[in-house]
Amino acid sequence: MAILGFGHVGIQVKNIQESITFYTEIVGLELLETFPHTDPSLKLAFLGIDNNIIVELIEGYNASLPSEGKVHHFALTVDNIEEERSRLKNLNVSFVDEEIVTLPNGAKYLFFYGPDGEWIEYMEVKTR
Repeated sequence: MAILGFGHVGIQVKNIQESITFYTEIVGLELLETFPHTDPSLKLAFLGIDNNIIVELIEGYNASLPSEGKVHHFALTVDNIEEERSRLKNLNVSFVDEEIVTLPNGAKYLFFYGPDGEWIEYMEVKTR
């Protein structure tokens, strides 16, 4: 197993532009990158400090959750997502979706469930 570090917290939002403005102008994070997801109904924005992602904003997923349910997942970076998926399968971990998704920026991810149904993301970031 090779956890490399904390990835980010994913937050579901109703209006990604309003949230970008809030997180940049009020919270003080930098907008690092925006792009559509491979699912055309979703939009993504990544914010952070010094090119390190802290928050992922997700528009179009489920904006009708109560305030305490807006956090969608937390992410941990890994060095080889295919190996990690195999390791998790061997441990009989339940997946949200076993598919490894590759985003337009080259990052790969998959989601699995924690013991209380929480979503955990493993992500492999394309090295720049």
